[in-house]
Amino acid sequence: MSVQEPSKLLIVDDLPDNLRALDALIRDERRLVFHAHSGEEALALLLEHEFALAILDVQMPGMDGFELAELMRGTERTRHIPIVFVSAAGRELNYAFKGYETGAVDFLYKPLDPDAVRGKVNVFVALDQQRRETQRQVEALERSRREQELLVQELNATQAELQRSLRMRDEFMSLVAHELRTPLNTLFLETQMRTLHLKRGNLQAFNAEQMGAMIKRDERQIKAMIRLIDDMLDVSRMKNGTLSVRPAQVELMGMLERVVADLSLQAAASGCAITLAPHVPVSGHWDEFRIEQVIVNLLTNALRYGGGCNVEVSVQVEGGCARIDVADQGKGISPEDIERIFQPFERGTRNGEPKGLGLGLYISRQLAMAHGGELTVRSTPGQGSTFSLLLPCNEVVSCAEATA
Repeated sequence: MSVQEPSKLLIVDDLPDNLRALDALIRDERRLVFHAHSGEEALALLLEHEFALAILDVQMPGMDGFELAELMRGTERTRHIPIVFVSAAGRELNYAFKGYETGAVDFLYKPLDPDAVRGKVNVFVALDQQRRETQRQVEALERSRREQELLVQELNATQAELQRSLRMRDEFMSLVAHELRTPLNTLFLETQMRTLHLKRGNLQAFNAEQMGAMIKRDERQIKAMIRLIDDMLDVSRMKNGTLSVRPAQVELMGMLERVVADLSLQAAASGCAITLAPHVPVSGHWDEFRIEQVIVNLLTNALRYGGGCNVEVSVQVEGGCARIDVADQGKGISPEDIERIFQPFERGTRNGEPKGLGLGLYISRQLAMAHGGELTVRSTPGQGSTFSLLLPCNEVVSCAEATA
């Protein structure tokens, strides 16, 4: 049995000499003995401590031992405490019968037999030690059960996450193969067509105009593959904390005008237009390449999922920060999907088919955070979406901080 706290004993008598004598008789290193000179004083101790045994003198002025016992038995906190009565009155008064009626476990007459007193106290102290040891074991078992439940929950969560990771890995590999196959197939078909023309001696197929168109088609497919590989590399760098962000002074409006102009042909092919709301020049300390990467991704998504409606880009300066809003008029995003779309490999759908690797918004949010800013979205289903890139205008990051 483990080392336990001492058991507490309560002795109640109005005579100090009797208390001292009884204390000397029952005290040892496994016990704490408390004295009470009256029933009222005993009640105060009973409400404060948990006792293994209460030894009560029957005849006391004010509240006698029987009245104190009745109060103890009527109170939830004290009704379980064993009571032993002690009395100097003669046996003919039949106090013992009344004592047992009030719930006593024993009745002793004075002068006390030291061996009998010690034996009875030893029994109740041993019972108290066993009870508390059992209680400790039950509590330990309950703690162990709760810990095991938590461990099982953690193991189940880990297993589910592992299965999800394996599933995402398989889906990712399949997705990468699919996304790379499309531009590669296009390039391969173009190569076969050119080879066929050469074999047939059809050199007219390679005049300046047609050659220029071929080169542009090749560039689009190569850029698509490069963009795909860059996205995967960026995610890997973010996971490893090695993403490179090199802040420098940037004029925002000029950069946005260039990006909008570059995407105007893609917008026209989607049957819509991109407009940039006029604003005075806005300067800040950012990595221009990375901010352009975010804006291009937001605009590409707006064209892809905007339902062929116009896209508007606007800039606001507030509180020392520049906010770039990209608003479309598409079908919007459901509330439960608002945060999901910023997770890696989460993809939206167009015409029921998922598009891309699902890395763009994840990378964009990480790049915003690397600049000390944030990327958020406001959307109402059926009423379009507005993505907002918030960037501090002052110098808030260094290359070391951005790659940490």
